[in-house]
Amino acid sequence: MEIVLQNVAVLLLLLFIIITFLQSGIDKVVDWKGNLSWLKGHFSKSPFRNVVPLLLLVITFMELIAGFLCLIGFVQIIYSEDFFLAQIGAIIAGLSLLMLLLGQRIAKDYEGAKTIVIYFTPVIILLVLLQMN
Repeated sequence: MEIVLQNVAVLLLLLFIIITFLQSGIDKVVDWKGNLSWLKGHFSKSPFRNVVPLLLLVITFMELIAGFLCLIGFVQIIYSEDFFLAQIGAIIAGLSLLMLLLGQRIAKDYEGAKTIVIYFTPVIILLVLLQMN
C-alpha cells in the first residue's frame, strides 16, 4: 500500500492514459469504417488525403500499444516498483499525440489541434514524474 501512496500522482496519470488511449484505440477498431469515413472527409483537402487508411492504422496501433504498456506499467509499479514499461507507454502516448497534433494542423483544424494540448499536458507531467523515479 505504501508504494501506491508514494506514487499516487503517477498511478492516477497512468489511469488517465489507459482510459483515454485504450478507449480511443478500441473505438477505432470497433468502428473502423465510421472513423475512416470521417477522417477521409477531414483530410480531403490536405496532403494526407491519399494515405488516410494507413495513418488511421498507425495511430490505432500507437494508441493501443500506449494504453496496454501503461496498463502493464501500472501493475508493475504496484507489484515490483518497476517504472520502465510505464515510461515507454507514456513516451508512445506523447508521440501519438504529436502525430495527432500534426494531423490537425495539416488539416487546418486549429480548434482540434488545441484540444490535443489538453491530453498532451498530463502525458508530459507523467513523463517528468517517471524520470524522477
